[in-house]
Amino acid sequence: MNESKKQKVLILSGDFGDGHKQAARALREASLQFHPDVEVEIVDFMEWTHPHLHSTGKLFYLQLIKNFPVFYGYLFQITRYDSAMSYIFKKIRSFSLNRMVKLIEEVKPDVIVSTFPSAAAAMSILKAKGLTSIPTVTIVTDHTDHSYWLHPYTDQYLVGSRHVSKLLQYQDIPESQIVVTGIPIRSHFCQEYNRTHLKKLHDLSEELPTVMVMGGGLGMIGKEFIDLLHSDELPNPLQFVIVCGHNRKLKQRLTNELKHSKHRIKLTGYIDHVHELMAVSDLIVTKPGGLTISEALALELPMLLYKPLPGQEQDNAAFLLKAGAALQAKNEEELLTHLKNVFQNQNILNTIKRKAKSFQMKSATADALIAILQTESSQVTPETKRVFQRYQRYITLFFRRKLANRSS
Repeated sequence: MNESKKQKVLILSGDFGDGHKQAARALREASLQFHPDVEVEIVDFMEWTHPHLHSTGKLFYLQLIKNFPVFYGYLFQITRYDSAMSYIFKKIRSFSLNRMVKLIEEVKPDVIVSTFPSAAAAMSILKAKGLTSIPTVTIVTDHTDHSYWLHPYTDQYLVGSRHVSKLLQYQDIPESQIVVTGIPIRSHFCQEYNRTHLKKLHDLSEELPTVMVMGGGLGMIGKEFIDLLHSDELPNPLQFVIVCGHNRKLKQRLTNELKHSKHRIKLTGYIDHVHELMAVSDLIVTKPGGLTISEALALELPMLLYKPLPGQEQDNAAFLLKAGAALQAKNEEELLTHLKNVFQNQNILNTIKRKAKSFQMKSATADALIAILQTESSQVTPETKRVFQRYQRYITLFFRRKLANRSS
């Protein structure tokens, strides 16, 4: 990098799921705290490259995962490894590159970071066409591997765990191009808090066990969940803090339907103090998004994973369950059983907290920023050439078979 001028980092993110943007914001926050000599600019990749299709594409994605999760999981699995299908998907999602060239010319970054898979694909194609030679870094924001993250002209991959590093190596990414930093999270989640003070601040009972619920905006909270809060099968009253996010209809519905619950219910919309509510909670019921589970691990907050999406969320859940850092409920019956068990046996929560502590990476954001600033553009290695050639073989075979089927 050029040390005679202020270093510039361009982060390409996306809001198809909040985690990609949260990771980008965490990096910008860390740069202001630890590297004020570094200028970080965040750009929403989809909004910049496809301004007219962005909102439509986002709506389609959200409807797909909410209403057709099995189909989403099927697409995830058939494109997990390099194949003709995964290659086609990469090409489809990266059809507009001229605005990317314009952005790079305007920002003049020293390094480009992608926290969004399609952005990583676009940067690889730009480099393949000789349109840029700027070092590129991809941050994988889940504890999984998938071909849509992996591209032959990426210089460095930052991953959340050794588990992911091994998965990427299995997909022919050289170990020298992988750095295990942890998934970047904001510094608020890495601090210690006075629980008594925060409970008073947020009008929460100091006597009742507190269960935080996140994921309502993605369909996790339905009729069965509401019925559970009305049932008498939870013998002792609990305190539920339910975060509805931008889903105003859900918040209004829960306000109406839970006003007579024997449990103490606190409902919120979108908030910027999630870390404080996590810090005072004894358990979080959540979907296992990459950023959410990293934040909970940092705060040593026991997790009860509920209704993970097929695909990356199921992989995140499997990672945590193997580590002993979470419980999982596949349905309402299991959710009820776990809630009863954990608050009747404190040892369960204590064990999960110990496991979480061994897997937390509170320095993830700072470590990721250091790795980014040290990344240099590499020449295309024999390994990356081999990967790119394999893409070409798959696509050639795919279309040959299509032509053969048509002729027959």
